[in-house]
Amino acid sequence: MARIAGVDIPNNKRVVIALTYIYGIGRTIAEKIIKEANISPDKRVHELSDEEIATLRNIIENNYKIEGELRTEVSMNIKRLIDIGSYRGLRHRRGLPVRGQRTRTNARTRKGKKKTVAGKKK
Repeated sequence: MARIAGVDIPNNKRVVIALTYIYGIGRTIAEKIIKEANISPDKRVHELSDEEIATLRNIIENNYKIEGELRTEVSMNIKRLIDIGSYRGLRHRRGLPVRGQRTRTNARTRKGKKKTVAGKKK
């Protein structure tokens, strides 16, 4: 297994797909990295030479914010929104959807398991 940015990327997958295992790298960025490193997109990770892995590692470390650094930045951005008391910050604090989705139904991922409220008697 090749180790890039502190993450073991799987050997049997294509390089483009394997790079997406790193937090902060998606398909488009992975394709840009491979094009910059002059590596065939059809190549598998176990077929890469040590020099190619080193060039990938250098490109990623020098040009992109990934893993721990990116996670810290995202959490600091959320913390800033909460601290200044913006609408988005309040939604984060309450654990509700932040980007305008409906909450009457279909907000279960953010709201968690259903809590039944007793019906009123007549």
